[in-house]
Amino acid sequence: MSKLKVGVIGTGNISGIYFKNGKRFESMEVVACADLDKERALAKAAEYGVRGCTVEELLADKEIQMVINLTVPQAHAAVALQALEAGKHVYSEKPLAATREEGKQVLELARSKGLRVGCAPDTFLGGGIQTCIKLVEDGWIGRPVGATAFMMGGGPEGWHPNPEFFYKPGGGPLFDMGPYYLTALVSLLGPISRVTGSAGISFPERVATSAERFGQIIKVETPTHIASVLDFASGPIATLLTSFDVKGGSVLPRIELYGSEGTMQVPDPNTFGGKVRVRRFDSEEWSDIPLTHCKSENARGVGAADMAKAILTGRSHRASGEMAYHVLEAMFGILDASEQGTHYAMHSTCQRPAPFPLGLMDHSLGE
Repeated sequence: MSKLKVGVIGTGNISGIYFKNGKRFESMEVVACADLDKERALAKAAEYGVRGCTVEELLADKEIQMVINLTVPQAHAAVALQALEAGKHVYSEKPLAATREEGKQVLELARSKGLRVGCAPDTFLGGGIQTCIKLVEDGWIGRPVGATAFMMGGGPEGWHPNPEFFYKPGGGPLFDMGPYYLTALVSLLGPISRVTGSAGISFPERVATSAERFGQIIKVETPTHIASVLDFASGPIATLLTSFDVKGGSVLPRIELYGSEGTMQVPDPNTFGGKVRVRRFDSEEWSDIPLTHCKSENARGVGAADMAKAILTGRSHRASGEMAYHVLEAMFGILDASEQGTHYAMHSTCQRPAPFPLGLMDHSLGE
């Protein structure tokens, strides 16, 4: 099978793993990269043996059929719309867009042009969560009835070279890390029917301590501690807590899934592997479950590669734009519910993505 030619727009902090893993998968070949800072794009191009160019040059290249959009969150929709207008499929880093309206525009334009939209996170395609999906489908914990999910830390200003965007609208722990948790829950339980929550800003200013921005004062413009409740259309009720305000750390599990016959500990959804543990109602001990699927290391980019394979073969892709929009709407719905003191009924839905079949090699993506 021929490989889909891919161009990368945005050559910042996260792009390196996309270039590295782009060489691993059977379905796509990264051939060019671009950035608003052309010198940065040229440096990244030289490092990974691809062509460096301007955004305009990349979008005009007829050889490139798909764009991987790694720009900052506030630019995701604008770049995606440019790529679609240029006749290219687009796979974006999360979140899909900075607003629900922008997210809708991206999906509507793609539909009108017969093009595909995909979006990170793709960690749910890793061996850890794929194993959990297999166990749920095989009935190891019975009928799912609920879940808890916790993402709590002290914020990224201590390590990230450019932490300001984390504290602007479209950032914060819910929009930065929430997509990992919500996407994992949707992949396990299906779409969400309604949400509610409470959100606040614990510290109006943050002080950067990373080497690149040491001492810089950052004004916080978006909630940094959000407690939410999610009702799933299939019946389960989940609690999700996301925070940049937990300075002392936490020992709570990342995700636990509760069923009529047992409990499952789901690995950190920001990783591709991790430990899966199950305790059934008739057991006094937790059991460590071997992973049933490969892709347990850092396979970031597998969602884009799966989308490329789907474009080549005509099947559906797993990290879909529809699921990303559903997650985006849920996050905004949580903030709306907090502001209005009510529940937010979801308007969108999505298909629970098809699990990977058993037995695939680490670089393989199935038919």
